Amino acid sequence: QVQPVESGGGSVQAGGSLRLSCVVSGLSSSRNTLGWFRQAPGKGREGVATMASDGSTAYADSVRGRFTVSRDSSENMITLQMDSLNPEDTAMYYCAAAPYLLWSLDPAHFQSWGQGTQVTVSS
Repeated sequence: QVQPVESGGGSVQAGGSLRLSCVVSGLSSSRNTLGWFRQAPGKGREGVATMASDGSTAYADSVRGRFTVSRDSSENMITLQMDSLNPEDTAMYYCAAAPYLLWSLDPAHFQSWGQGTQVTVSS
């Protein structure tokens, strides 16, 4: 069973930075895609950034230039460095995995999900 487990998150003031990490266990395919998604209260889940095992990445327009995704394929770990945070980034952040290569931010393409970690940015 594929199981992502997130860590990091917390509270920060606008303009600050946070780093999220996720370790994914149970991945049997070396060709896979890991990603970060978020869901704010009253809103749907949206893709933030994804990275496939071939190194290809996808970023939401709202975070491009502020957030950086990276991964350690040997450890099936993905990290999201979030800089210049603003209150609109406040949400529950989820890590997800797909057992194939993707260039997509669509949550429907990802099968395995972590429990989420809260990010709160105050003005």
